[in-house]
Amino acid sequence: MNYISAENLFVQFGDQPLFEDLSFGLDKGDKIALIASNGKGKSTLLNIIAGKDVQNDGKLTVRDGIKIGFLEQEPIFNEQISIKELIREANSDTLRIIREYEIAADNQAKDFNSKTHEAFEKATHAMDTAQAWDYERRLKQVLSKFNINELGQKIGNLSGGQKKRLALSLVLLDSPDVLLLDEPTNHLDVEMVEWLEKHLSQSSITFFMVTHDRYFLDNVCTHIIEMEDEKIYHHKGNYSFYLKKKEEREIQIVTEIAKAGKQAKKELEWMRTMPKARTTKSKSRIDAFYEIEKKAKSGKIKKEIKLDAKMSRLGGKILELKNVDKSYGDLVILKSFEYTFRKGDRLGIVGKNGVGKSTFLNIITGKEKVDIGEINPGETIVYGYYTQGGLQFDEEKKVLDIVRDEAEVFLLASGNTISASQFLEHFMFPPKVQQTPVSKLSGGEKRRLYLLTVLIKNPNFLIFDEPTNDLDLETLQKLEEFLANFPGCLIVVSHDRYFMDKLTDHLFIFKGDGVVTDYHGSYTSWRKKQIKTDKAQKAKDKATTQKQESTEKKKLTYKEKLEYQQLEKDIDQLELEKKTLEADMESYASDAEKTVELVERYGVVEKELDEKSNRWLELAELDN
Repeated sequence: MNYISAENLFVQFGDQPLFEDLSFGLDKGDKIALIASNGKGKSTLLNIIAGKDVQNDGKLTVRDGIKIGFLEQEPIFNEQISIKELIREANSDTLRIIREYEIAADNQAKDFNSKTHEAFEKATHAMDTAQAWDYERRLKQVLSKFNINELGQKIGNLSGGQKKRLALSLVLLDSPDVLLLDEPTNHLDVEMVEWLEKHLSQSSITFFMVTHDRYFLDNVCTHIIEMEDEKIYHHKGNYSFYLKKKEEREIQIVTEIAKAGKQAKKELEWMRTMPKARTTKSKSRIDAFYEIEKKAKSGKIKKEIKLDAKMSRLGGKILELKNVDKSYGDLVILKSFEYTFRKGDRLGIVGKNGVGKSTFLNIITGKEKVDIGEINPGETIVYGYYTQGGLQFDEEKKVLDIVRDEAEVFLLASGNTISASQFLEHFMFPPKVQQTPVSKLSGGEKRRLYLLTVLIKNPNFLIFDEPTNDLDLETLQKLEEFLANFPGCLIVVSHDRYFMDKLTDHLFIFKGDGVVTDYHGSYTSWRKKQIKTDKAQKAKDKATTQKQESTEKKKLTYKEKLEYQQLEKDIDQLELEKKTLEADMESYASDAEKTVELVERYGVVEKELDEKSNRWLELAELDN
């Protein structure tokens, strides 16, 4: 079943085309990811599908009756209300059905007649269809998965990450036919990401997604759409399959360009010696020459500059932490922590949200003081610190001027230099974009620009706090290449498993309550070990619980025996009353007032009967 189809979509921002001739179809069960550089219209396309924006040309068709759930890159909420109020007021079909059912039930209780009863029956059917009866249970389950537990707190007091997780929770809870997800793994810890992977992998879920998380792409997507060089490429398969096909395509393009170059040289000689009198045959050959020349020039491969940084010298003493304590009230971040950094340290930091990872980075860089202990940095340390909240630009300044304000040139390991403009071009800011004001950049492009302001200073101690959020895949690849050759110290806080595996060789595991362990190995090997440990612990806890329940089984007390006997009598009486009420309701069917009275009593009896029967079963089990 086709849900969404797009034909030849064209979108332009100012005088710059974002994409054109974009066509695709989204069928039930499809799991599609969109890949493109920052600023190429990924978020814009999601907004168009969601009905929040319109294309300049082309046709977009959404099947009638299809419910779309949209997770925006930066969700906007009413800051003045609480999470509980937001959930209650959310524009959700499921919540609307629940509210209509509550109204119908209340109206029937107040005035039982054919009209209110019909409305109640209709609302009940809608609840069944939407599977809304267990909404509250699912709500609590999903919110807890994303560490949202205090429903009374104001939206305005939440961090950007908490707002993103709240928005994701609400979208998933509404059970839409199609999910539109813009960077869904941003601000999620590894357990949240793994849960989301499992959830989205269900065959019944259909989604169209933008994400930079390569393991996530590999594990959940079955179709990749790539926008590159104003062309659209479709790949049926996951991210690994896409990379393979992309490599094959690029090899083919290079081969074709080389072939066209040789042919162009040969034809150029003919053009120069060609007689002035042009025949139809020669004109055809001339036209062919210009086509070959165009192809030969179209894809000239630029020589990549190898960005081996000439970093500031690191002395023998780098950074030493001695017996460090840090707390915020009852929240303990570090307790008697000690570590001495060595040259070439490549450290990853992992742990659940809120255990103090960012605080640890601020302590290292001197932005926060410790309660107890010593922080002894070497005299030669030059920090490069990329933070989650580091985007602070003059929006009217040109992109090139922003980088030049930090450094005019970038010093290479060879002793040579490249200009700020060349440095920008290496990280996908062409000369034309360099001359545009920052205000014209997309959110991802601003993130990339901020990254360059950190790198161009040639630091010898690099610290990255969630660097992969909102960066495109090409930028991540460039950054990984740069850091792979970086000779100084590197610290990375990230939930991006691929990024961590590639760049770190040991981990600080923040377990909470001030406990930090040093794990020597890759991120993936630690996670596999952690999952295995968690499973073993769960099995152990389950066996212990079952053993306790078995040993704790007891006989009825004297008081419970009396209760057991009385319950049998009560249940018999209630069942008799229930039968009597059923007969009376049939007899007084024409008397509306009497019927309401009987229905109300019938509800009370049923509830009491259920409660007493359940208690009787509990006691009966103990009596055996």
